[in-house]
Amino acid sequence: MARVGLTPERLARAGAELADEVGFDQVTVSALARRFDVKAASLYAHVRSSQDLRTRIALLALEELADRAADALAGRAGKDALTALANVYRDYAREHPGRYAAAQLRLDPETAAASAGVRHAQMTRALLRGYDLTEPDQTHAVRLLGSVFHGYVSLELGGGFSHSAPDSQQTWTRVLDALDALLRNWPEPTGS
Repeated sequence: MARVGLTPERLARAGAELADEVGFDQVTVSALARRFDVKAASLYAHVRSSQDLRTRIALLALEELADRAADALAGRAGKDALTALANVYRDYAREHPGRYAAAQLRLDPETAAASAGVRHAQMTRALLRGYDLTEPDQTHAVRLLGSVFHGYVSLELGGGFSHSAPDSQQTWTRVLDALDALLRNWPEPTGS
């Protein structure tokens, strides 16, 4: 065991690399053991199960994304901040498709509350303050942005936009223009 220097952190990083190569759904303790040329049983001293490994990869991905988003948002507001945040998610998904998929893993409430997912929500809410949105509209807008970013990125990664014009970058720019216009002109609620 000591000869390969395994730790939970090293396994999570190796699992994240594996996820980017073969897809997050394919990451298991057995697959990771093959990568290190050790028996799967030897990894259980560091991770409890494949689900524990997948959770660790998700937490790593959320942390990486939050760090990138914080760097991108520093000193920005309004549309500039919106575009920076959106591009962080899109670029990360393109560079690390397996990790991006991991970041979507449903976490139990306690793990989620202790994760960098909280930072993502805080940064998005900070961005929305530049649009003068208050509650409950901020929550609606956070959900809208997450849905649009994730939906677009998922469709693009799946090849959904690769067979038609205009280029998906043009559409992405127009989507961000439309989101900015919507956020600047947030509609009043219409009964419910």
